[in-house]
Amino acid sequence: MKKNIGALDKVLRFLLGITGGLLVYYEVLTGPTSFIVLTAVAVLFLTALTGFCPLYGLLGIHTCRTRY
Repeated sequence: MKKNIGALDKVLRFLLGITGGLLVYYEVLTGPTSFIVLTAVAVLFLTALTGFCPLYGLLGIHTCRTRY
């Protein structure tokens, strides 16, 4: 699997994930919206940890400096 997410993109995904998780944890978002946000948070964390985004792969986007 080729990495297509750069360092800045990883940090932004991680921060957005934390923000979404905190919004659900502190019950700012409730009901069905919270499940949607938690799903998005899981995707953000997973893609940040692996360094690969399937959507970026489909669209041919690379935010990392070096291509493998």
